[in-house]
Amino acid sequence: MKEIISKIYYVGVNDRNKTLFEGLWPLPNGVSYNAYLIDDEKVCLIDTVEVDFFMPFLENIREVIGDRPIDYVVVNHMEPDHSGSLALLRQFYPDIQIIGNKKTFDMMAGFYHLTTGLHAVSGSPADTLSLGAHQLQFVLTPMVHWPETMMTLATVPSVAGSQQQTVLFSGDAFGCFGALNGAYVDEQMNCDEFWLEMTRYYSNIVGKYGTPVQMALKKLAGVKVDYICSTHGPVWHQYVEKVIGIYDRLSKYEAEPGLVICYGTMYGNTERAAEVIARAAAQAGLKNIVMYNVSKTHHSYIIRDLFRYRGLIVGAPTYNTGLYHEMNVLLDELSQKDIKGRLFGWFGSFSWASKAVGEITKWNEERLHYEQVGTPVEIKQALTDETIAKCEALGQAMAKRLLSL
Repeated sequence: MKEIISKIYYVGVNDRNKTLFEGLWPLPNGVSYNAYLIDDEKVCLIDTVEVDFFMPFLENIREVIGDRPIDYVVVNHMEPDHSGSLALLRQFYPDIQIIGNKKTFDMMAGFYHLTTGLHAVSGSPADTLSLGAHQLQFVLTPMVHWPETMMTLATVPSVAGSQQQTVLFSGDAFGCFGALNGAYVDEQMNCDEFWLEMTRYYSNIVGKYGTPVQMALKKLAGVKVDYICSTHGPVWHQYVEKVIGIYDRLSKYEAEPGLVICYGTMYGNTERAAEVIARAAAQAGLKNIVMYNVSKTHHSYIIRDLFRYRGLIVGAPTYNTGLYHEMNVLLDELSQKDIKGRLFGWFGSFSWASKAVGEITKWNEERLHYEQVGTPVEIKQALTDETIAKCEALGQAMAKRLLSL
């Protein structure tokens, strides 16, 4: 297996078959489940993999250490895609000590009925573990994005005059969707496909927890991190500063002056209105504009782009005397993400019962609490010269507001 640096090895696996991560998020390029092995006087495994991949995972471990025992396994995160192999691992390595915090062990008893051979850590600076040349320190990072999450810092000894380096085993933090295609470390691969997938991963899975992410970043602020070993996606070395910067920006809900327009449509009228709005915004000078049919594009991509761009305009028809179903679902998802500081405009259509605009208004007043921009547009049956002018005014108002930031 690949040695990342100084007796630290990648022993993870790729999942190219799963179509939905956690049954929710599309995986067009698969996903990796990353685990790492430190081969020192004491052998330490950092996280495991989903249980379906246990045998290739075990082969990866044995490729590094052969028949030697594993002394410790650190559990940074208890989600089953990372902890799922623990019970089987204990069968193959009965003396292995499991390292985690109190909340880790509470969950472990429930998930896997493992209650013995546990080594609890508190996250205090003095709470360290020596493996020999490598020293481990544990940083508790609750709610990034589960209550028990933590990170592990490994001090890598200097070799042949080189400086001492630090590896951060970060759990799900700094991870992204996408399987690894041969290489493990960023500098050995083309990372272009991972940047938007990192944003989609963060916005849909971690995104609600911006404040805990900021607290975690502050705990790490004084540490010069040379490698970030996440549980999904590449090992970061060349781009350490970039990925930390991405998480810092996303967790502050900062965004570019761009516009997401998403709409539901049954017979094409709200879609035509969305095109008018987009054209008006572009003619007003706004360059970053993305458009989505809410019934065609998976919502995770829309949510991703709302973390990227500050403006949002939504539109949908009235349906069953309420709001078009997929728009209702999207607005509910957005309300749960607690995204702050967004600018919001909306429009709707109806045939005989006007409900869509009122329902979207209610969503914003009661749940979203975004800054309203422009006047909502209501379209009866089809666009007219009057409603086209109102759609243009809405697009222009949003562009003007975004460009003023």
